[in-house]
Parts: sequence; C-alpha cells; structure tokens
Amino acid sequence: MGSTIIRQGAQHSIARLGDALHGILCASGCWATHASALAWVRIDFSISGTVGHMKPKVLARTHGPAHAFLLSLASLGAVLLAATAARADYPTRPIRMIVPTAAGGTVDIITRTLTPKLSELLGQPIIVENRPAASTSVGEEAVVRSAADGYTLLMSGLTLATTPLLRKDLPYNPQTDLAPIALVAHAANVLVVNPALPVNSVRELIDYAHTHPAPMFYGTPSYGASGHFAAEMFNQMAGTHFQHVPYKGSALSLQDLMAGQIQMTFDNIPAAIGFINGGRLRALGVTSSKRSPQLPGVPTIAEAGLPGYAMTAWFGLLAPANTPAEAIGKVQAATVKSLERPDLRERFAQLGFEPAASTAEEFRQLIASEAVRMGAIARAAGMQQQ
Repeated sequence: MGSTIIRQGAQHSIARLGDALHGILCASGCWATHASALAWVRIDFSISGTVGHMKPKVLARTHGPAHAFLLSLASLGAVLLAATAARADYPTRPIRMIVPTAAGGTVDIITRTLTPKLSELLGQPIIVENRPAASTSVGEEAVVRSAADGYTLLMSGLTLATTPLLRKDLPYNPQTDLAPIALVAHAANVLVVNPALPVNSVRELIDYAHTHPAPMFYGTPSYGASGHFAAEMFNQMAGTHFQHVPYKGSALSLQDLMAGQIQMTFDNIPAAIGFINGGRLRALGVTSSKRSPQLPGVPTIAEAGLPGYAMTAWFGLLAPANTPAEAIGKVQAATVKSLERPDLRERFAQLGFEPAASTAEEFRQLIASEAVRMGAIARAAGMQQQ
C-alpha cells in the first residue's frame, strides 16, 4: 500500500490535494503486489517557510516496475501542490504590463497613471513595456504568446474589436486568446485641425470639404484605432471623403498635424488636450454624446453640425487565455479599488478619462458587442483587410 504524510500547518487546499494523492497511492497497492514490489513507498512533502516551497522526499523505495510509477506520482503531486500554493500567493514577483502603442499615446498615458496604484495594492512592481507596431497586434500577440500565469498583462482598447476586421492574417483571436480582466476607462475622441485650416466649426469643415476638391487627410494613432472608426463614421454621416493616414502612436500623428502634413485628426482627448490648450491645435468637436469636462467650450460633433453622431473610446486590462482565475480576480479587484481612490479619479478627470471599472464578464461582453458595431462601420466604409 502507499502512504502520504502532509505535515500539520499546511493550508486546507494543500491537504485536500495530499489526500487525493494518498488515495492514488493506496489504489496502486493491489498492482504493486502483483509487480513483486519489495517495499512500499512513503512520500513526505516537506514544507519549509511558505507553502510554496515543497520538495518530495522518498523515505523508502520500491524495486521493479512500481518504483518508476510511484516516483512519477510523487513528482505530479509536488507540481500540483506547488501550483496551488503559487496561485494562492499571487503575485510573488514583478508583473509585466504590455502597452501595444507608442509612449506618449492615450493607452500609454492611462497605463502609467493606473499602474502605481495597482502596484501598491498588489504588492509588486509593475513594469510597463511599450510594443508598438502593426496597429496594436504586435503587442497583443506578445501577451497571447506569454505564459498564462498572471505575470504578463495587457492594456488595450477598441482595437481588440477592430483589428480582426482589418487584419486578414491575424495570428490570434482577441476574443478567445485573451482573458478580459476589467474595463478601466472611457475617453472621448476630439476632432482637431491645424489652425491654418480656415474652419472654426464642424459645419464649416463639412462645407469646406464639399467645396474644395483637393484631398484632405486625417491621421490616427494606428490603423483600426478608435479615431479611425470615428473618422469613417464622420465620413459616412457627413458625405465627406477624408483620407486616412495611420501612424505608430498619437505623438507622431499630432506632430505631423501641427507641421501641416495632414489637415486633421480624431484622437483621444488625453493625447491632444495639451496642444489644444496651448493653441497649437484647434478643437472643433468631441465625439461623445455629451461635452467633455476637460473641454467644456468645445461642442459635441452632434450639436456642432452632425446630429446623431457619437463614438467613445474605451480601455481595459487583459491577460493570456487560461490565466488562473485567482490571478484574474486579484487584478480585477485591485483595479476596482484603484479606480475608487479620489486622487486617481481626479487625475483621470484632468486627463480626460472617465473611470469605468467592470467585472471580467462585463468587459468580455463589451468587446463582443463593439466588434459587431465596428464591423458595420467597416463594411459601410469599404475598409479593407491588410
């Protein structure tokens, strides 16, 4: 027969796993006799320090076929016990947070604003890593390919819903290969133009586009970004034909706009507000259904000349699919608590973000519904997969 001894003081969940292993070993007794085993095996899972450090110790060994079988069970038990303890203790080391856009853009801003509070609550450093390329797919794929252990997270946005519509060779599915953790915030886009363009309102921009045959170009942080879809919906509703120029991040598109290389951009308020307040860009309208507290003097696009128009960006945290529920739950709870803190809410408001903490399931449903809505816009605009 077999026996497993779990030392007193181990967590209840560890003891239950030990009991299960004990049952397996006992069940092996009948065939061990038939295999002419010369002795029984006694496994002692020594627990030193925390419950996460366990090493199987063979106190007596069999000879013959039973030996290899029972040692395999011992190793399996050690792995199971260690895995359970590791999940209970999560996190025990620094966490990597991948941002799939360039530094200085909206996703980067919201990430670096949130992570200090998140790090404080989780008790571990959070290292932000920017991975901009191919819209946001390079950074997102890096997370998909990472170990599903809770130590690699992703901050992303509407591109989770739009990228599959625009990439025919996308090597992953955001809705099945990533595990939503929590929605973090909403942010309106703002339509801004170079001050040299002789328009001061949305209606004047539409009229100018209709009376001037020369092409007009708008930039966005990436192909498939929220600003891209906001602009295409604008084109559809206004009858304009503004042409898209995708960039690798907000910083580059805004620089070209101020240099006169493009005429306008639809970008998140946090990325553009400094240039608006500094007079380097002119804001014509916000894309949300109500005015932004950060730009109270700027009308919504709907009230400024395009009734019924509304488009809002959103951002949230995700992890690789199959990340343990314990890790997902701890990060989600820490995110909600972070977003409840008055100092963080105040900072978000200053930057143009509206906190929007959610459950993992609510975030999953948002991604799915937005994929349907953005798909309709993409088809109407004739947006091609690349």
